[in-house]
Amino acid sequence: MSDLTSHPGIVLVPRAAQRRVRWKNDGGWTTELAVRPEGASEFDWRVSIAEVDVDCTFSHFPGVDRSILVLAGAGFDLHVDGEAPAHLRLGGPAHAFSGDRGATCTLVGGPTRDFNVMTRRGRVRHALTRSQAPTSAERRPGLVWVVYVAGGETTVAGVSAAAGDCLILEHVPGDTSPVALAGDLVLVRLEIL
Repeated sequence: MSDLTSHPGIVLVPRAAQRRVRWKNDGGWTTELAVRPEGASEFDWRVSIAEVDVDCTFSHFPGVDRSILVLAGAGFDLHVDGEAPAHLRLGGPAHAFSGDRGATCTLVGGPTRDFNVMTRRGRVRHALTRSQAPTSAERRPGLVWVVYVAGGETTVAGVSAAAGDCLILEHVPGDTSPVALAGDLVLVRLEIL
């Protein structure tokens, strides 16, 4: 992998360094790609990939805004208290919902792997998308990008990453130039409030 010391503002989190942990409700497993602040009992933001093998109840996260996107598998129907069911499918858009509400999922066609973003309401706002076309990430104070390589490989500002790797792009004082992105990527835009 690349020498990160020559690339300020970019942190590579290789697949092998990612941490697999139980869900908060002990109902399944998730792989944490990035969490801030690191090691804190209450995160401001967390990005992870959940393994959903059976119909289940999602963990309750009061005060947290959530988004979810199907990475692998056919998908599932998400039932959030007080909302119409959301039909999440592979290749479809992300779905945002409140961690304050109860949520269950019904799988369609077997297990899934799902990309999750959680942000503490009032501290961080987020947007979650999947991109297979060249794009760019703006850089400015208070803005962080998490770039997950869903397939193949990519190079971002000289840092190479393979499928399953994650890059965290943070603002570098004095550098507001956009960062070019290309490949099969999941993009998380985090705005620190």
